[in-house]
Amino acid sequence: MKIAIVGAGGIGGYVGAKFALAGEDVTFLVRGANLEAIRRNGIKLIEADGSMQVATNVRATNDYAEAGVQDLVILALKANQVEAVAEDVPRLFGPDTVVVTMQNGIPYWYFHKHGGHLAGRQVTSVDPTGKILANIAPQRVLGCVVYPASELIAPGVVQHIEGERFPLGELDGSDSERVRRIAAVFVHAGFKSPVLPDIRSEIWLKLWGNLSFNPISALAHATLVDICQFQLTRELAAGMMLEAAAVAEKLGSSFRVPLEKRIEGAEKVGKHKTSMLQDVEAGRHPEIDALVGSVIELGRLTQTPTPHIDTVYALVKLLARTMQEQSGQVKMLAAVH
Repeated sequence: MKIAIVGAGGIGGYVGAKFALAGEDVTFLVRGANLEAIRRNGIKLIEADGSMQVATNVRATNDYAEAGVQDLVILALKANQVEAVAEDVPRLFGPDTVVVTMQNGIPYWYFHKHGGHLAGRQVTSVDPTGKILANIAPQRVLGCVVYPASELIAPGVVQHIEGERFPLGELDGSDSERVRRIAAVFVHAGFKSPVLPDIRSEIWLKLWGNLSFNPISALAHATLVDICQFQLTRELAAGMMLEAAAVAEKLGSSFRVPLEKRIEGAEKVGKHKTSMLQDVEAGRHPEIDALVGSVIELGRLTQTPTPHIDTVYALVKLLARTMQEQSGQVKMLAAVH
Protein backbone atom coordinates (compact mmCIF):
# COMPACT_ATOMS: atom_id res chain seq x y z
CA MET A 1 0.00 0.00 0.00
CA LYS A 2 1.24 3.50 -0.85
CA ILE A 3 1.23 5.47 2.39
CA ALA A 4 2.13 9.14 2.88
CA ILE A 5 3.06 10.31 6.39
CA VAL A 6 2.52 14.07 6.72
CA GLY A 7 4.92 15.03 9.49
CA ALA A 8 7.69 12.83 10.87
CA GLY A 9 7.75 13.83 14.52
CA GLY A 10 7.46 11.33 17.33
CA ILE A 11 4.18 9.75 16.21
CA GLY A 12 4.55 10.20 12.44
CA GLY A 13 8.08 8.84 12.51
CA TYR A 14 7.07 5.88 14.66
CA VAL A 15 4.07 4.94 12.51
CA GLY A 16 5.93 5.48 9.23
CA ALA A 17 8.92 3.42 10.34
CA LYS A 18 6.70 0.52 11.42
CA PHE A 19 4.74 0.60 8.17
CA ALA A 20 7.95 0.61 6.12
CA LEU A 21 9.47 -2.23 8.16
CA ALA A 22 6.28 -4.22 7.45
CA GLY A 23 6.86 -3.77 3.72
CA GLU A 24 4.56 -0.86 2.87
CA ASP A 25 5.54 1.84 0.35
CA VAL A 26 6.09 4.84 2.64
CA THR A 27 6.74 8.48 1.76
CA PHE A 28 7.39 11.10 4.44
CA LEU A 29 6.29 14.69 3.79
CA VAL A 30 8.80 16.61 5.90
CA ARG A 31 11.09 19.64 5.93
CA GLY A 32 14.48 20.77 7.18
CA ALA A 33 16.95 18.56 9.00
CA ASN A 34 14.44 15.71 9.27
CA LEU A 35 14.03 15.67 5.49
CA GLU A 36 17.77 15.51 4.87
CA ALA A 37 18.35 12.85 7.53
CA ILE A 38 15.60 10.54 6.24
CA ARG A 39 16.74 10.99 2.63
CA ARG A 40 20.30 10.14 3.61
CA ASN A 41 19.84 7.37 6.17
CA GLY A 42 16.19 6.30 6.21
CA ILE A 43 14.37 6.47 9.52
CA LYS A 44 15.80 4.87 12.65
CA LEU A 45 13.42 3.44 15.25
CA ILE A 46 14.56 2.69 18.79
CA GLU A 47 11.98 0.40 20.36
CA ALA A 48 10.86 0.57 23.98
CA ASP A 49 13.01 -2.48 24.79
CA GLY A 50 16.13 -0.73 23.44
CA SER A 51 16.37 -2.67 20.19
CA MET A 52 16.97 -0.63 17.04
CA GLN A 53 15.74 -0.98 13.47
CA VAL A 54 16.33 1.21 10.43
CA ALA A 55 13.80 1.51 7.63
CA THR A 56 15.81 2.44 4.54
CA ASN A 57 13.03 1.62 2.07
CA VAL A 58 11.35 5.02 2.54
CA ARG A 59 11.15 8.21 0.54
CA ALA A 60 11.19 11.73 1.93
CA THR A 61 10.18 14.94 0.20
CA ASN A 62 8.66 18.36 0.89
CA ASP A 63 6.96 18.36 -2.53
CA TYR A 64 3.43 16.96 -2.36
CA ALA A 65 3.11 16.78 -6.14
CA GLU A 66 6.34 14.76 -6.31
CA ALA A 67 5.00 12.32 -3.71
CA GLY A 68 2.00 11.68 -5.95
CA VAL A 69 -1.28 9.88 -5.37
CA GLN A 70 -1.41 7.68 -2.27
CA ASP A 71 -3.72 4.95 -0.99
CA LEU A 72 -3.50 6.19 2.60
CA VAL A 73 -2.52 9.57 4.04
CA ILE A 74 -1.61 9.79 7.73
CA LEU A 75 -1.97 13.33 9.09
CA ALA A 76 0.55 13.16 11.92
CA LEU A 77 0.97 16.88 12.58
CA LYS A 78 -0.26 18.69 15.67
CA ALA A 79 -3.73 20.18 15.28
CA ASN A 80 -2.36 23.74 15.10
CA GLN A 81 -0.07 22.77 12.19
CA VAL A 82 -2.67 21.22 9.88
CA GLU A 83 -4.05 24.44 8.38
CA ALA A 84 -0.62 25.31 6.97
CA VAL A 85 -0.58 22.16 4.79
CA ALA A 86 -4.32 21.87 4.09
CA GLU A 87 -4.03 23.15 0.51
CA ASP A 88 -1.08 20.85 -0.27
CA VAL A 89 -2.50 17.58 1.09
CA PRO A 90 -5.07 17.14 -1.75
CA ARG A 91 -2.15 16.61 -4.17
CA LEU A 92 -1.84 13.19 -2.52
CA PHE A 93 -5.44 12.26 -3.26
CA GLY A 94 -6.82 9.86 -5.83
CA PRO A 95 -10.49 8.87 -6.02
CA ASP A 96 -10.24 6.37 -3.14
CA THR A 97 -7.48 7.84 -0.96
CA VAL A 98 -8.22 7.45 2.76
CA VAL A 99 -7.04 9.99 5.36
CA VAL A 100 -6.36 9.00 8.97
CA THR A 101 -6.22 11.99 11.33
CA MET A 102 -3.91 11.62 14.34
CA GLN A 103 -4.43 14.96 16.08
CA ASN A 104 -5.18 15.14 19.78
CA GLY A 105 -8.28 16.98 20.90
CA ILE A 106 -11.54 17.70 19.11
CA PRO A 107 -10.95 17.12 15.36
CA TYR A 108 -11.98 19.55 12.63
CA TRP A 109 -14.42 16.95 11.26
CA TYR A 110 -16.20 16.39 14.60
CA PHE A 111 -19.70 17.33 13.41
CA HIS A 112 -19.53 15.55 10.04
CA LYS A 113 -22.20 12.81 10.09
CA HIS A 114 -22.74 13.62 13.76
CA GLY A 115 -26.50 13.86 13.50
CA GLY A 116 -28.76 16.37 15.24
CA HIS A 117 -28.94 20.12 14.79
CA LEU A 118 -25.14 20.56 14.93
CA ALA A 119 -24.43 18.12 12.07
CA GLY A 120 -21.98 19.54 9.52
CA ARG A 121 -20.95 22.47 11.70
CA GLN A 122 -17.40 23.84 11.55
CA VAL A 123 -15.28 23.65 14.74
CA THR A 124 -13.87 27.17 14.61
CA SER A 125 -11.36 26.79 17.46
CA VAL A 126 -9.60 24.05 15.45
CA ASP A 127 -10.32 25.25 11.89
CA PRO A 128 -10.95 29.01 12.20
CA THR A 129 -10.87 29.79 8.48
CA GLY A 130 -12.57 26.60 7.31
CA LYS A 131 -9.55 25.84 5.13
CA ILE A 132 -9.04 22.34 6.52
CA LEU A 133 -12.67 21.32 6.07
CA ALA A 134 -12.67 22.74 2.53
CA ASN A 135 -9.52 20.89 1.44
CA ILE A 136 -9.52 17.62 3.39
CA ALA A 137 -13.05 16.35 2.90
CA PRO A 138 -14.39 14.45 5.93
CA GLN A 139 -15.77 11.83 3.54
CA ARG A 140 -12.17 10.61 3.13
CA VAL A 141 -11.46 10.54 6.86
CA LEU A 142 -11.20 7.73 9.38
CA GLY A 143 -11.03 8.88 12.99
CA CYS A 144 -8.09 7.66 15.06
CA VAL A 145 -7.00 7.97 18.68
CA VAL A 146 -3.27 7.94 19.41
CA TYR A 147 -2.26 6.13 22.59
CA PRO A 148 1.46 5.42 22.04
CA ALA A 149 4.15 7.77 23.34
CA SER A 150 7.23 8.35 21.19
CA GLU A 151 9.72 11.15 20.62
CA LEU A 152 11.85 12.43 17.78
CA ILE A 153 15.20 12.48 19.60
CA ALA A 154 17.30 13.53 16.58
CA PRO A 155 16.61 14.16 12.89
CA GLY A 156 15.44 10.86 11.45
CA VAL A 157 15.63 9.06 14.83
CA VAL A 158 12.49 8.09 16.77
CA GLN A 159 12.40 6.69 20.31
CA HIS A 160 9.29 4.62 21.08
CA ILE A 161 8.47 4.94 24.79
CA GLU A 162 5.34 2.85 25.29
CA GLY A 163 1.99 1.89 23.79
CA GLU A 164 0.93 0.49 20.44
CA ARG A 165 -2.83 1.16 20.28
CA PHE A 166 -4.41 3.15 17.46
CA PRO A 167 -8.21 2.59 17.51
CA LEU A 168 -9.91 3.52 14.21
CA GLY A 169 -13.48 4.33 13.29
CA GLU A 170 -15.74 5.60 10.53
CA LEU A 171 -17.27 8.98 11.34
CA ASP A 172 -20.78 7.54 10.96
CA GLY A 173 -19.96 4.49 13.09
CA SER A 174 -20.34 2.04 10.22
CA ASP A 175 -18.34 -1.19 9.98
CA SER A 176 -17.11 -0.48 6.45
CA GLU A 177 -14.82 -2.44 4.17
CA ARG A 178 -12.31 0.42 4.07
CA VAL A 179 -11.97 0.80 7.85
CA ARG A 180 -11.40 -2.96 8.11
CA ARG A 181 -8.83 -2.78 5.31
CA ILE A 182 -6.91 0.11 6.89
CA ALA A 183 -7.08 -1.49 10.36
CA ALA A 184 -5.54 -4.64 8.86
CA VAL A 185 -2.61 -2.58 7.55
CA PHE A 186 -2.03 -1.20 11.06
CA VAL A 187 -2.23 -4.67 12.60
CA HIS A 188 0.19 -6.07 10.00
CA ALA A 189 2.68 -3.37 11.07
CA GLY A 190 2.45 -4.51 14.70
CA PHE A 191 -0.15 -2.11 16.10
CA LYS A 192 -3.38 -2.79 17.96
CA SER A 193 -6.12 -1.13 15.90
CA PRO A 194 -9.61 -2.15 16.95
CA VAL A 195 -12.42 -0.78 14.80
CA LEU A 196 -14.75 1.17 17.08
CA PRO A 197 -18.43 1.93 16.41
CA ASP A 198 -18.15 5.24 18.32
CA ILE A 199 -14.77 6.85 17.68
CA ARG A 200 -15.92 10.16 19.21
CA SER A 201 -16.34 8.62 22.67
CA GLU A 202 -12.77 7.30 22.45
CA ILE A 203 -11.59 10.77 21.40
CA TRP A 204 -13.25 12.23 24.50
CA LEU A 205 -11.62 9.60 26.74
CA LYS A 206 -8.15 10.56 25.51
CA LEU A 207 -9.06 14.27 25.57
CA TRP A 208 -10.27 13.99 29.16
CA GLY A 209 -6.68 13.82 30.34
CA ASN A 210 -5.19 16.15 27.72
CA LEU A 211 -7.56 19.06 28.37
CA SER A 212 -6.80 19.03 32.10
CA PHE A 213 -3.30 17.70 32.74
CA ASN A 214 -1.64 19.43 29.76
CA PRO A 215 -2.47 23.06 30.64
CA ILE A 216 -2.12 22.52 34.39
CA SER A 217 1.33 21.04 33.86
CA ALA A 218 2.35 23.90 31.56
CA LEU A 219 1.24 26.51 34.09
CA ALA A 220 2.58 24.77 37.21
CA HIS A 221 5.66 23.15 35.62
CA ALA A 222 4.59 19.89 37.17
CA THR A 223 4.60 16.28 36.01
CA LEU A 224 1.54 14.03 35.95
CA VAL A 225 2.26 12.43 39.30
CA ASP A 226 2.88 15.87 40.87
CA ILE A 227 -0.51 17.14 39.67
CA CYS A 228 -2.34 14.03 40.83
CA GLN A 229 -0.71 13.86 44.26
CA PHE A 230 -1.20 17.55 45.10
CA GLN A 231 -4.78 17.76 46.33
CA LEU A 232 -5.60 21.21 44.92
CA THR A 233 -4.50 20.39 41.36
CA ARG A 234 -6.05 16.93 41.54
CA GLU A 235 -9.37 18.61 42.39
CA LEU A 236 -8.89 21.19 39.63
CA ALA A 237 -8.26 18.46 37.05
CA ALA A 238 -11.32 16.57 38.26
CA GLY A 239 -13.44 19.74 38.02
CA MET A 240 -12.31 20.32 34.42
CA MET A 241 -13.00 16.68 33.55
CA LEU A 242 -16.51 16.80 35.03
CA GLU A 243 -17.30 19.86 32.91
CA ALA A 244 -15.97 18.16 29.78
CA ALA A 245 -17.99 15.02 30.53
CA ALA A 246 -21.16 17.10 30.73
CA VAL A 247 -20.39 18.57 27.29
CA ALA A 248 -19.58 15.17 25.79
CA GLU A 249 -22.73 13.57 27.17
CA LYS A 250 -24.91 16.32 25.69
CA LEU A 251 -23.31 15.48 22.34
CA GLY A 252 -24.12 11.78 22.72
CA SER A 253 -20.72 10.48 23.85
CA SER A 254 -20.04 8.37 26.92
CA PHE A 255 -17.01 7.39 28.99
CA ARG A 256 -16.07 3.73 29.46
CA VAL A 257 -13.65 4.58 32.30
CA PRO A 258 -14.73 6.32 35.54
CA LEU A 259 -13.21 9.74 36.23
CA GLU A 260 -11.23 8.69 39.31
CA LYS A 261 -9.76 5.70 37.46
CA ARG A 262 -8.69 8.03 34.62
CA ILE A 263 -6.87 10.25 37.13
CA GLU A 264 -5.26 7.21 38.78
CA GLY A 265 -4.03 6.12 35.36
CA ALA A 266 -2.32 9.48 34.86
CA GLU A 267 -0.78 9.24 38.34
CA LYS A 268 0.72 5.85 37.52
CA VAL A 269 2.58 7.32 34.53
CA GLY A 270 4.81 9.04 37.08
CA LYS A 271 7.25 11.90 36.49
CA HIS A 272 6.15 12.48 32.91
CA LYS A 273 6.13 15.96 31.39
CA THR A 274 3.09 16.50 29.19
CA SER A 275 3.56 17.63 25.59
CA MET A 276 2.31 21.12 26.47
CA LEU A 277 4.89 21.48 29.25
CA GLN A 278 7.60 20.26 26.88
CA ASP A 279 6.50 22.88 24.32
CA VAL A 280 6.56 25.68 26.89
CA GLU A 281 10.03 24.67 28.08
CA ALA A 282 11.32 24.50 24.49
CA GLY A 283 9.76 27.83 23.46
CA ARG A 284 7.36 26.17 20.97
CA HIS A 285 3.79 27.36 20.52
CA PRO A 286 1.71 25.01 22.70
CA GLU A 287 -1.29 23.14 21.31
CA ILE A 288 -4.08 24.84 23.25
CA ASP A 289 -7.19 25.32 21.15
CA ALA A 290 -7.70 21.73 19.97
CA LEU A 291 -7.25 20.45 23.53
CA VAL A 292 -8.96 23.15 25.61
CA GLY A 293 -10.53 25.89 23.48
CA SER A 294 -12.52 23.36 21.45
CA VAL A 295 -14.17 21.99 24.60
CA ILE A 296 -15.19 25.52 25.58
CA GLU A 297 -16.62 26.04 22.07
CA LEU A 298 -18.63 22.82 22.31
CA GLY A 299 -19.73 23.84 25.79
CA ARG A 300 -21.16 27.08 24.39
CA LEU A 301 -22.89 25.19 21.57
CA THR A 302 -24.54 22.85 24.08
CA GLN A 303 -25.18 25.60 26.69
CA THR A 304 -22.96 23.79 29.20
CA PRO A 305 -21.02 25.90 31.76
CA THR A 306 -17.25 25.27 31.84
CA PRO A 307 -15.90 27.69 34.48
CA HIS A 308 -12.84 25.64 35.50
CA ILE A 309 -11.85 25.03 31.88
CA ASP A 310 -12.44 28.71 30.99
CA THR A 311 -10.09 29.89 33.75
CA VAL A 312 -7.25 27.51 32.91
CA TYR A 313 -7.67 28.28 29.19
CA ALA A 314 -7.36 32.04 29.81
CA LEU A 315 -4.15 31.57 31.78
CA VAL A 316 -2.42 29.21 29.36
CA LYS A 317 -3.41 31.38 26.37
CA LEU A 318 -1.85 34.40 28.08
CA LEU A 319 1.30 32.38 28.78
CA ALA A 320 1.50 31.40 25.10
CA ARG A 321 1.00 35.01 23.97
CA THR A 322 3.68 36.28 26.36
CA MET A 323 6.13 33.63 25.12
CA GLN A 324 5.40 34.60 21.52
CA GLU A 325 5.78 38.34 22.12
CA GLN A 326 9.08 37.87 23.92
CA SER A 327 10.31 34.96 21.74
CA GLY A 328 10.89 33.16 25.00
CA GLN A 329 10.64 29.84 26.75
CA VAL A 330 9.67 29.09 30.34
CA LYS A 331 11.61 26.49 32.25
CA MET A 332 12.15 25.68 35.91
CA LEU A 333 15.83 26.04 36.81
CA ALA A 334 17.60 25.24 40.03
CA ALA A 335 18.04 28.34 42.20
CA VAL A 336 21.54 29.67 42.69
CA HIS A 337 22.22 30.44 46.33
